[in-house]
Amino acid sequence: MKSRKTITGAVDPDVLDYTVGDDPVLDLELAECDCLGTAAHVTMLSEMPVKPPVVTKKEAARVRAELAAVVRMSRDGKFRILESDQDVHMAVERILTERLGDLGKKIHTGRSRNDQVAVDVRLHIREELLSLEMEALDLAAALCEFGERHDRVPMVGRTHLQPAMPSSVGVWATGHAEMILEQMAPLEAAYEMNDRCPLGSAAGYGVPLPLDRRRTADLLGFKRPLHNVFGASMARGEDEAALLSALAQLMAVLSRLAEDAIIFSMPEFAYFRLPREYCTGSSIMPQKYNPDVLELVRSKSAQVLGLATASLSMLHAMPGGYNRDLQDCKGLYMKGLSITRATLRILAKIVDGMEVDEARLRAGFIPGVFATDVALRMVANGTPWREAYHEVRDHLERLESEDPDAAVAAKTHEGTTGGLDYGFYDKAIREAAASVLARSNAIEACKKRLLRA
Repeated sequence: MKSRKTITGAVDPDVLDYTVGDDPVLDLELAECDCLGTAAHVTMLSEMPVKPPVVTKKEAARVRAELAAVVRMSRDGKFRILESDQDVHMAVERILTERLGDLGKKIHTGRSRNDQVAVDVRLHIREELLSLEMEALDLAAALCEFGERHDRVPMVGRTHLQPAMPSSVGVWATGHAEMILEQMAPLEAAYEMNDRCPLGSAAGYGVPLPLDRRRTADLLGFKRPLHNVFGASMARGEDEAALLSALAQLMAVLSRLAEDAIIFSMPEFAYFRLPREYCTGSSIMPQKYNPDVLELVRSKSAQVLGLATASLSMLHAMPGGYNRDLQDCKGLYMKGLSITRATLRILAKIVDGMEVDEARLRAGFIPGVFATDVALRMVANGTPWREAYHEVRDHLERLESEDPDAAVAAKTHEGTTGGLDYGFYDKAIREAAASVLARSNAIEACKKRLLRA
């Protein structure tokens, strides 16, 4: 079978198909990032203290102008990666060479596709992660608004799914919101780990040129370079795995929210009514409004967990330095981001449209729900706790239904039915959103400075 020519040489067509994989499709998402990384690299090359210069400052400006044009092509859906290109890096180089001649052939000086894809991935993750964090905050805000609207509506608190103690819709909703807000910590840890620039590490061993790696890091808006060039090469894959681990944790939290919404909207409970436009019907049973979307949240949380496991499994037996296995990390993290972002958006819509049935919520209060409150009233009158516990437990038949509103109002300490601080949640969400917005604006400023696009 005749070999096919690529920019790096002739390759057997079956080998080419196998090694290229999904890159021509996946890499379309990286086109703008690749142009941004190239713009920073060529700017640094033009400032490098060598004579004659590898690239003059005037030539660097011409390259950046053409890169801005490629970005516009990408945004308009006109950018294409040919099979002979193999990936986005060679596609961009091909276009620049077609338009700039020999100048286009100079842009790869001091780079490998290893550090090139590593910086592309980090630029892509950076923006995607900030967008995802904002979507997580939107869902948390929707839950807090739902909770505040129904703050003191009594709701049976459950453990093991069995009736436990008096609670409220406000506690249920803000409890889920707080768990989402707690997941900002691993997301931010993934962002911090990602905020290092690998550019200039080349194939993992540097080059005999006076590259200014801190300059490219600054131009791209990274906190600093990954210092060790060998470590920068090995960080590929580790970065994606850290992201996927954070996404898996978040999806596990979202899955529990989805499961609660499924259970409490069942006719047997009917505490909540899901918006019908987000439910699906049956091909045979006309009465059905199924929570398919919420069921898929459970499934997709398992998928993201699988993606995280796959990324870590891929790394655990890999030798140091670049290995082609790492190519497959790209599809894993992109899919994980796509699933998680879509899940956050759809859950926010469902929470916004969800309704509460107060009558059904109140009807759930059977006498046993008040058992702990009865025992604590005995304690308040001087009975030791363990004696009060056994007295109530041994005579459960004496328990009577009580006023659930009074039970909700009776608990006033921090975070309880009568002690929820919605200002606390509002402040946390506003501060986190401001941080995300500030970083997003800084990234956009970097793009404008480098590409004028």
